[in-house]
Amino acid sequence: MANENGSADAALKAHLHRAFDGQIPNFGSYNLVYAAGRAGSAGIFVLGYRRQPLELLVAPLDGHTLAARGPAVAVDLTNLSHIAQPMEGGYEIGTTTGRVYRFDVASHPLVDTAEGTRVQLEQDADAEDFAQFMDEFMAVLDGYAGDPQH
Repeated sequence: MANENGSADAALKAHLHRAFDGQIPNFGSYNLVYAAGRAGSAGIFVLGYRRQPLELLVAPLDGHTLAARGPAVAVDLTNLSHIAQPMEGGYEIGTTTGRVYRFDVASHPLVDTAEGTRVQLEQDADAEDFAQFMDEFMAVLDGYAGDPQH
């Protein structure tokens, strides 16, 4: 069973990576995590993030097909209004245009596939790295808030 889930996990990750890449015109180097929307931001997303330059891409997916559902939105220091972590593993990110994303990044989310099966996605290390990235993003934002030149 572990082998079967391992191959299903690898196939799902490859599919999510293709869906993300299809929404990104510049194909930058991003780490990816799967996120489930909550509290007004229903849906699922692939989040791409990188530390240089500091950026988060929110790529919405269709919940039935896991295909891209609209263009990805880049969030960086030029359009970020706020970041909050109201609960462990859960985040809220707002942009200056008024768009707010609320999502959870779990270590082992169950993902419904287009084939009608559920696959447990193994993203322990990725979820932990994403949490560290968000801590860094919040620290940089806090630094800007305290700097009168920004």
